[in-house]
Amino acid sequence: MKLRFVPLLLLLVAAFALPGTTTHTKAEEGYTLRIASLAPAGSSWMKILNAWNKTLQEKTDGKLKMRFYPGGSQGDERDFVRKMRVGQLDGGVVTMTGMSLLVPAMNVLVLPGFLHTYDRLDRVREKMADEFAGMFEKEGFRLVGWGDAGKTRLFSVKPIKSPNEIKQMRPWVWKDDPIFVEFYQVIGASAVRLGVPEVYPALQTRMVDVISSSALTAVALQWYTRVKYMTAHNSAIIAGGTMMRKDKYDELSPELQAAFDSTAARAHELLNKVIRKDDEKAYQVVLKKGIQAVEAGDAQAEWDAADKKVRDALTGRMFSKSLVEAVAAAAKP
Repeated sequence: MKLRFVPLLLLLVAAFALPGTTTHTKAEEGYTLRIASLAPAGSSWMKILNAWNKTLQEKTDGKLKMRFYPGGSQGDERDFVRKMRVGQLDGGVVTMTGMSLLVPAMNVLVLPGFLHTYDRLDRVREKMADEFAGMFEKEGFRLVGWGDAGKTRLFSVKPIKSPNEIKQMRPWVWKDDPIFVEFYQVIGASAVRLGVPEVYPALQTRMVDVISSSALTAVALQWYTRVKYMTAHNSAIIAGGTMMRKDKYDELSPELQAAFDSTAARAHELLNKVIRKDDEKAYQVVLKKGIQAVEAGDAQAEWDAADKKVRDALTGRMFSKSLVEAVAAAAKP
């Protein structure tokens, strides 16, 4: 089946326009920004990113363009961050996993049961935009735009109604995702740490039988073909965005910066709109393919209790109590 949703992920992926730093040759040849992503070529993410690149080149008469490296060809998000730091990449389209490698406190946006609706997440990102941008600038990076990769759900070989049932299973956790690492520790499950490219083979061999993913990412990376169930409720939104080395952005002339900023804003607005719609379509597709959505029902209180334990355990260690309170206040209508 040809699925036009193919993103990510991660999911993931995400999704995520990520203009990078500039690699410039001769001044007359302009600038080329090297940007990596886990999103597969041909996915919704990459179609929008490529359209953004085309618009940017037209607007700057070819003086500024982007070269995207899709499908994890530059490694995992940890590799993206390392390569950005040493100047081998100029930017990356990343999930919160990648963003939190730069600013760990950003994980507050993906705490389970905290900002689990788009409305709550959007209000926080809008009201606290300057504060978040300042956090990244202190690390030498520019937050180009926000992007999402769908709603976080658990996909599994066996039905999961309560978190207690996961203890008898082998859940996958992204090696650099501290939120799910903490979550599985809280509920007493033994998680298997793997990079994103390792997940599909692990599902094939049953090294893992539970994965956290959005429906869109699960479809894009074909993970859904190896599971039978998913949680009907989502615990969070797979948030992320486009990061860029600030020094490379600063190299651009005011005219090129203006063109970059305006096209980036439009691309990220479109990206979020398309990805959110595609994630819902992907959810309906996997249902039609036979994957059963498991309602929490009377076990919802168990999920809520586990989510609170994760939030309490990380507050003061990964982010301050004042930041958690500010985010909670900003999330309110």
